[in-house]
Parts: sequence; structure tokens; C-alpha cells
Amino acid sequence: MKKTIIASLTGLAFASPIYAAEPIDLNSIIVTANRVPQTHDKLLSDVTLIERQEIERAGAGSLTDLLRLQPGVQVNTSGGAGTASSVYLRGTNADHVVVLVDGLRINSATLGTTSFENIPLAQIDRIEILRGPASSLYGADAIGGVIQIFTRKGNTGETLAHAAVGLGSDNTKTAEAGISGSVNALSYGIHVSSLDTDSFSAKRIRTGVDRDDDGYRNLSSSAFLELELAKGHTWGLQFFESKGRNHFDNNYGNYGDQTLQSYAFTSKNQFTDFWHSTFKLGMGVDDSDSHAKPNTNPLSASFSPKGKSHYRTEQQQLMWQNDFNLPIGTLTLAYDRLEQDVNSQSNAKSKFKKERNNDSLLASYVADIGNHAMQLSLREDHNTQFGNYTTGGAGYGYRITPEWRASVSYGKAFKAPTFNQLYFPNFGDPNLSPEKSDNVEASLKYGNQRLNAGVTIFENNIRNLIEFSGDATAGCTLAGFCPVNVGKASIQGLTLEGSWSVMDNLSFNGNFTIQSPRNEQTDQLLVRRGNRYGAVSLLQTLGDFQWGAEITGASTRYNNATNTKSMSGYTLLNLTANYRITPEWKLEARANNVLDKDYVLTYTGNTATSSPYNTPGANAFIGLRYQMKP
Repeated sequence: MKKTIIASLTGLAFASPIYAAEPIDLNSIIVTANRVPQTHDKLLSDVTLIERQEIERAGAGSLTDLLRLQPGVQVNTSGGAGTASSVYLRGTNADHVVVLVDGLRINSATLGTTSFENIPLAQIDRIEILRGPASSLYGADAIGGVIQIFTRKGNTGETLAHAAVGLGSDNTKTAEAGISGSVNALSYGIHVSSLDTDSFSAKRIRTGVDRDDDGYRNLSSSAFLELELAKGHTWGLQFFESKGRNHFDNNYGNYGDQTLQSYAFTSKNQFTDFWHSTFKLGMGVDDSDSHAKPNTNPLSASFSPKGKSHYRTEQQQLMWQNDFNLPIGTLTLAYDRLEQDVNSQSNAKSKFKKERNNDSLLASYVADIGNHAMQLSLREDHNTQFGNYTTGGAGYGYRITPEWRASVSYGKAFKAPTFNQLYFPNFGDPNLSPEKSDNVEASLKYGNQRLNAGVTIFENNIRNLIEFSGDATAGCTLAGFCPVNVGKASIQGLTLEGSWSVMDNLSFNGNFTIQSPRNEQTDQLLVRRGNRYGAVSLLQTLGDFQWGAEITGASTRYNNATNTKSMSGYTLLNLTANYRITPEWKLEARANNVLDKDYVLTYTGNTATSSPYNTPGANAFIGLRYQMKP
């Protein structure tokens, strides 16, 4: 049966080519795929790079709006700007992806997910998306892959400034400014940004207090300093902070404050021609407060606050990585340490403070030998909560011609239970085991100066899935909602992607994924994940004017595990345009969902009476950008 599905997917992919905003630069440097710099054309992994030009075209959009356009990515939100978002890589769960900001984890260890909605695009320089298991490189939670976000550094030559302002629908206002440069051996940069919007009501059915709009505001900053001590030896400091306040629909008038932070010291040293060492010591913080009036519902009172709830995750992180350029290939040896501390209080009686530490050793090797390429990785994690776990990965590629390359790979991964799943009062189970996965994939890629295309077939089998369906225990009193290791999922799929420069001023970009993310015990689709989704875009430059179009869509998804509450498929059209007034000034415009399509991404719950969360209708944004030229 599995072979038949894979064969069908392959046939459909080659029968339905999709070309695609700017062509892939095969000389672009990627670091997430193997933790060492590699050009895009050398990679065996399934990786996407999003650069600053594409980010600016997103206007006042969110990070999830941008991710939705990428291969193998599905997104669901629970309202407008600032509301909780989930990102699914290749059909895996939202907590099956490791998210790094400048190499640091900033996720909530209680929920297990990262607050994408509070990472503003104005602070991002580039994004690298690694699809597929990556625990052998990055440790726990990387069953679906890794998303690494690099904050803006800017110019490292003479001092330059940039700024932008914008206005849009729902009384949206944005502003950003920054300066970067260098003085002798010291490079520096600082960037600030703000977003304020009235947004719209998160709930579609508006009664009582839900009739109001659920606004959002955000103030963010990032900064860096880098000092070159001697040739090949640098010290660096980095900082990122995002503070957001989101109003959300609830009969008790809730709003939430959330602060994300990351800061680190980095020492880079080229000790010899073949030995490069990187040492990083940093901290990632997720601190959130939820404010509400008392909740009298006995069930929801277990989780809803009486006045205020507070959840704080601190993750101290140390990394010492040594890269050795051998006569053939690069050997990497690394030590990682992660110290997780959680302080949680949801009401006067429900509070806990827990911590766990993880030490790991990593060895990886990548090499190009003629037409052959290989990558190997092995990692041993020792965790004070769940003990030892070993993961590994192996990949092989063969360059058939200068343009064509075929590759196969295998990888193991695991996900540690969240602190809520383990310890939350009257809910957690400290005996839960980590989820485990085995993934195999094969790809065929083609690339030249004008056309890049690739197809990747994958199968990911996940065991010990944690589901909230267990019977009551001594530690969990909510029968039928207790976390338990019972699930097993199999995700088979295929992703087709490509870019095509028709001419110097016109290009297409696109991707299409067909997958079957199913619970093997029930043969039902996993919640909120569809069988088909993708995006197509074009970009044309006419002198100083540039315009583009984006089409994105997904097939039917289900809001519950029994697949009885469906969400219809949808297709959205977005338009972008910019005009360069002078070399420094640029006018930008964006129109989203221009056909005003009505669609649903998630419901308020899994019961028959649950109502859908709202999604944005047709909306527009216009901005003015300044970039000082050297």
C-alpha cells in the first residue's frame, strides 16, 4: 500500500510541474543544514532560504504569513495579528520543530512551541528552513525540522541608517529604524520596530464582549557588537527582544502580554588553517502573562487564571563547536548544554517550578568527493529528566550531470515531553516517554542559471505520540484529557518546488506538497493538516517599478482527531508592488486576499458547538522605506 501511494505521488509530481518570486542562488551560504557554512548547491538536505528582499515584500504581514508560502509548511492561526499560531513542517506537530533565533532557543518549555506571532519581520534579516529530522544535529524536538531566524546585522563598513513607516487596513501602523557600521575593528548595529493594529474580532460569532476588535501592539529591538581581536579571532554580543500585547476574545475580557528575549556572547577563533572553533553562551526567554476576570467554569478554571496567570521559561545555552577542514571533507565535533527553568502559575493553587538539564556530544562529517557527496551525524543526549538518547543521520548524493543530483537520506529524531505534559498540577504525568521518529527520504534536483527544480519524497514514522486522551490517574484528574503515550503516526509525502527566470526581469517561484499525515491506529488525518497545499508566485521588474502576485492554498483539513469537523479548502491571492523613487527611497504596497475569500484555519474547540476563529478578509498596506547608500 505504501509503495503504491509513493508511486502515485511521484507520478503526479512529474505530471504537474510548478515553476516558481526570485530564483534560487546556488551560491547562497546555508549554515542550518549541517551547522557549517555550505553553498546551496552542495546541500543534500531539504532547505529553503528566505532573504531580506522577500521579507520586505511581505509589508506589515506576520512571520507566519511568510512561512505559509514556503515548501512543506502549513500554518494555522486563532485570529488576527498577535494571536496564537502553529507551524507544521511536513505534516508533523507544531511542537516537532526547533526554532532558533541567532542560534538560541526561545520557545515556551511549558507549551513546547515558539511564539511566531511575536517575532516581527522588521527584525529579521534571513530565515533558513530545514525540513526533515534534525535531532542528530540539534537535539530534542526536531522531528519535523528546524527553522533558524537571523536578526538584522546590516552594514559592517561605514555607518549607514535605514527607516520605514507604513499604514494599512484595520488602523495598522508600523515604524522601524536602525543604524549599523564599523569603527576600526568594532562592528555594531541596532534596530528598533513597532507595530500597532486594531485588527479584528478573533471569533467569527460575535456576542457580548466578543463584538470588539482584538488589537495587537508590538515593540521590538535587536543589537549586536563584534570586535576583531586579531585576524581570525572575534568576540561578539547579540541581543533580541520583542514585547507584544494581544487582546483576545473571552467572556472575561482577556488580554495577554508576552516578552521574547535572546542574548549571547560568541567567540570565534581560527586557530589553524584547518581548525575553526566557535563558543557561544546565551539565554533564551519566553515570559507571558494573561489577564482576566475570574472564571467560574469548573473545568476551564483548572487552566484559566483568576486575575492573572504567569508562565516563564528561561533556557541557558552553551555551545562549543569545532570544525576541522580535512583533506577530504569537514569534521565537526561539538558539545551543547541546555538548562531549562520553568516558573508557572495559572491560579492560586496551580503553580509549579521545575528545571531540567541536557548535555550532548555531537560528531558530524560532510564531504564532496568528485560526483559523490555524503553527510553523517551522530549525537548523544543526556537529560536529567528522561535519561540518554542517541540519534543519527546519514545522507548520500550523486551528481549525475553538472545540473542533476540525486540523493537519499535517513534520520532518527525524538521530542521531549513538555513541562505541562510532565508536571502541570492535576494534569501532567512525569512518567511520559519521549516521542521517537524514523525518517527516510529521496530527492532529485536540477539547477542552472535560470531554472531550479526539485522533488523530494519522504516517509516519517513517529512512535509514542503524546495524546490528550488518557484516563484519570493520581496526577491527572481530567479523565479523557490526560496526556499519555498511545499514538503512532505515519506521514508519507512529496514536495515539488522550483524557480524559473523567464528573462532577466521576470521570474516564477512555486511549491506543491502532497502528503498523508495519518494516525495509524484510526487511519484519520492529523488535526488541521491537509493532504495538499502549496504556493505559486511571480515577480516582474519594469525599470524602477516592481510588481508581484502570490497564490497560496490548501485542501480540506479537520479540526478534530475523528475527522468529523471539517474545514474546507481555500485559495488566496495576494499582490505586491514597489517603486524606487531614488536610490535611497522606495514606496511599497501590498494587498492580501484581494478576492476577499472566506476561509477557516481553526476552531475555538473540538466540540460540535465550537465556532471558527476569524481570518483576515481583503486588506491592504502601503509603506515608505529609506536605506542610506554608501
